[in-house]
Amino acid sequence: MRTALAALFLAALLTPALASADSAISPRPEQLAFPALNYQPPNPADYRVQLKSGPVVYIMPDHELPLVNIAVYVHVGQYLEPAGKEGLAELTGWLMAHGGAGTNTAEQLEERLAFLAANLSCYIGDTEGSVSLNLLSKDLDEGLGIMRDVLYAPRFQDDKIKLRKDQMLQEMKQRNDDSADIEGRESGFLTEGENFWENRYPTAASVDSLTRDDLATFQQRWFVPQNFVVAVSGDFDRDAMIAKLETLFARPSGGEFTPPPVIPTNTVFAAPGIYVVDKPDVNQGRVSMMLPGMLRNNPDYFPAIIMNDILGGGGFSARIVNRVRSDEGLAYSAGSRFPGGVYFPGVFTAAFQSKSRTVPYAISLVEDEMNKIVAQPVTAAELDASKQSFIERFPRTFATKIQSANTFAQDEFTGRYVSDPDYWKEYRSRIAAVTAADVQRVAEKYLHPAQMVILVVGNKKDILLGYPGHPVQLSDLGKQVDVPLRDPLTMQPLTNAPAQ
Repeated sequence: MRTALAALFLAALLTPALASADSAISPRPEQLAFPALNYQPPNPADYRVQLKSGPVVYIMPDHELPLVNIAVYVHVGQYLEPAGKEGLAELTGWLMAHGGAGTNTAEQLEERLAFLAANLSCYIGDTEGSVSLNLLSKDLDEGLGIMRDVLYAPRFQDDKIKLRKDQMLQEMKQRNDDSADIEGRESGFLTEGENFWENRYPTAASVDSLTRDDLATFQQRWFVPQNFVVAVSGDFDRDAMIAKLETLFARPSGGEFTPPPVIPTNTVFAAPGIYVVDKPDVNQGRVSMMLPGMLRNNPDYFPAIIMNDILGGGGFSARIVNRVRSDEGLAYSAGSRFPGGVYFPGVFTAAFQSKSRTVPYAISLVEDEMNKIVAQPVTAAELDASKQSFIERFPRTFATKIQSANTFAQDEFTGRYVSDPDYWKEYRSRIAAVTAADVQRVAEKYLHPAQMVILVVGNKKDILLGYPGHPVQLSDLGKQVDVPLRDPLTMQPLTNAPAQ
């Protein structure tokens, strides 16, 4: 009885408050109102330091955790490999982190890093190399000493060279195992050309030819302070860190530095058609539908990313996803991307995976959606939702000091800081300025289904059968070109050989 009376008394007290709260809550989610987000991104100039020893550094103290993060970006990459030495960049990057440095053997370096609970990594990719270190701030001095050895005095231990070369050979042998790997590789050949530098893959012969002298010469040529851009964040005093970095990057005496050559941009896009790679052992076809794109500094860039977001890049709200996945149930994964290239134009790609026999019909649906966005303006609701998604996600770019420092360092590295210093400051206003007419204009300019290069990787026999009830055949969609698999160890096309 006492409990019941207490409950009634409490309800009487709370009823006016609850009624007042209810009156302030909108009856439907879409009617909820929120105050405008007032956010300003950090100004890169506030964190930019030109070191006397050569590198530009973006330095951002952050005392929330007792950690320090250092990333050294290096103007080096696969494009600098001599002919016949493909794999040199990858092997050099791996061994700088795993082949010993300074007075430490590979085993001693690994043990010391484990003792410090430090994470050291190094890689060399297509157009960029990186050496990064994460460790406790109390161990900073020792960590900087290790990083200096890795940058300037890697040992390239012989047994580690053999280990990594063996690993690379084993990875090559698996090149035709996964249809996704085949798709990624052949799409590059189709959109950049057989002779473009990015399509020069390591072979068994090129990796076997690599010597310790090759590694040392390549590393010494490009790992010099004038070739670095650095991002530093974490628990430290700013002025003290600058002094430590001057010491870190003060390079031992060497020859005069010559900047790396300009990255080649002589891409060649394939003729329109449907390029088929036969892989009989899979029951799904992987499809990439590709068109020439643009550089990221193109005036059309912002309308293009909104257009792509509505067409296929925006997840479950995108048209391609709704049509191919939700409405027809032909693919679990479907969508499109339209990246702006940094050094040479990016590629517009609409992609999906579908059962072999439904591949032709799914291609026709994607083409239909491309034609629709060209023919008619997008709706006001689509345009607003897309623009708001970019604007509201914008602060995530600078959610932490390490993200901010690395973002600014990448802008410095790729030249955006000089060419477009207000990029982040004006990002949201440029997005907000995009109109439905802008979206349709860039769609008309860049989306030409008749000019598409369509890559299909899968069971050719089943794909050519088509699907009952869907009167679409692959032959209806364009000229078919058979693309042979490549020998995994030589990367030469296989002729008169069964697909693997």
